[in-house]
Formats: sequence, structure tokens, C-alpha cells
Amino acid sequence: MSAATVLIDRPTFSATDYRCDAGPRDAPFTEVHRRFSLAYVRSGSFGYRYRGGAYELVAGSVLVGHAGDEFVCTHEHHGGGDACLSFQFSEPALETFAGASRGAREKLWNVGGIPPLPELVVLGELAQSAADGQSDVGLDEATLLFANRFAAIVGGRERDNAPVHARDRRRAVEAALRIDASAHEPIDLDGAANEAGLSAFHFLRVFSSVLGVTPHQYLIRSRLRRAARLLADEACSISDIAFDVGFGDLSNFVRTFRRAAGVSPRRFRQAARGDRKIFQDRLAAGAVV
Repeated sequence: MSAATVLIDRPTFSATDYRCDAGPRDAPFTEVHRRFSLAYVRSGSFGYRYRGGAYELVAGSVLVGHAGDEFVCTHEHHGGGDACLSFQFSEPALETFAGASRGAREKLWNVGGIPPLPELVVLGELAQSAADGQSDVGLDEATLLFANRFAAIVGGRERDNAPVHARDRRRAVEAALRIDASAHEPIDLDGAANEAGLSAFHFLRVFSSVLGVTPHQYLIRSRLRRAARLLADEACSISDIAFDVGFGDLSNFVRTFRRAAGVSPRRFRQAARGDRKIFQDRLAAGAVV
């Protein structure tokens, strides 16, 4: 009746794809939030009974749950099922985006359900795009961006515009150098943050503020830079290049390269070897290469 696919599993946060095909004839039952939860409803609808409140959630809504709390999901109004992208957080992780005050955190996790809001919808879709491998923003980064925006909206907190200290600027630059040197290896946000001596969210905020891109964007672009050089200079196969620079899947490499360059790796290689008409056609069509 329901299926859960874990997409990220970190000590402080995780992301799971939930799909449910329950309908009006299926009896609801009580469940428990194991961690602090934010679930972005991707499609369908369902009822959410939580802390004495009743919420009807549709595509774009957000389910909010406090760790240890019981809840019930109902489907009396819709029999087509639903799909959610759920983000779960440990209590220590909350301080990175919700603040240290217990009162502030309780305010966030008492809202139950949030209707579709533009600020959260766009980040929910960004997270889904990252989960599908269609974005150069990492799913771990999108998870923390979503959580931070949720806290800003629900908690009434202003955006964090605090200046970046010189020490953090150095950390961001050093982290970028480490990422670039190891771009062919698997790198995740938690690992990069640990090396920098920061929490994942603080690292993401500092890195992005200093360098203008997220760590995952920097990693992908480092891999693309190396791939472009190899395509232009080397005779090895495109699949070998994809794996050598750090892409674990050939189709993902081709898709990402095409999105960045406007042409496939094969066409890029042809252009690098003298077929200038390829890029001339792209420029004539108004495309950005």
C-alpha cells in the first residue's frame, strides 16, 4: 500500500521518497514520527491528523511533524494515491536552521500542515529535481535549503545576512581546493563540512556566501571542466571520461554536460577537433554554449 525509498541517510538528516496508494476504503492507522519531519507533497492528496488538528494536504503542501508525536493519515477524499519527498532531522540538526531556543523550535514543529507557498514550492521542486539527478544542486543541499526557508517563513525569522568572517572565508577557499583535488571521488556535504570543522548547514551557507555556488555545484563544475579538457585533448572513450572525472552514470554525465555546454559530449569533441559549425549553429540559434 505504501513504499519508501531512502535517498539520503546522514546522522543529522535524511531524505526519503514516499509513495502511497491508499484510498477511501483503506482504514487509517496511527503512526509515529521517528525524527523531526518535513514532507513536501509532490502529487495527490491526503488528510493529516496531528496534535488535535486536521489538515488537508495537496500537491505543494508541507507536512510538519515533531519527533515522537503520533499522527494519522487519511484518504477519504482521494483514491489516486500520493507521493511525498520527506526530510527528517535529528534534534542537534535543528539548531543549525531553527536556532538554539527550545521555544522557537517548538513553534516550528507545532504547525502541522502548511498550504502550498511559493517560497517552499520552488525549493520542493528543486529538491525533487536533485533527487531525480536533473539538477547540479545536491539533494543534501536542497534538503537544508528547504529546511532553512521553512524556518524563516514559519518562525518569522529574517534571512541571515550576517557578514562572513575571515576565518570562514579561508575555510570556504580551502574546502574548494580540497573538492577540486578530489573531484573524481565521491564527495558529500557532510564529509566536506566535517573536514572544514563546520555543521553541514553552516558549511553550505559559508561556502555559498563566499564563492557564489554551493559545494555540489562546485563539484559538478569541476568535473565538467575536467571532462571538457579530456574531450578536447584525449582519445579515450566518452564513457571512460565520464567515470574518470567522477560521474557514476554515463547517462547522467551526458545529460549534465549537454545542459552545461548546449551540445552532447560527442558533438563537443567534434567541435574541439575542428568542426566549428557545431558551435556556430548554436550561436546563430541564440543558445548559450
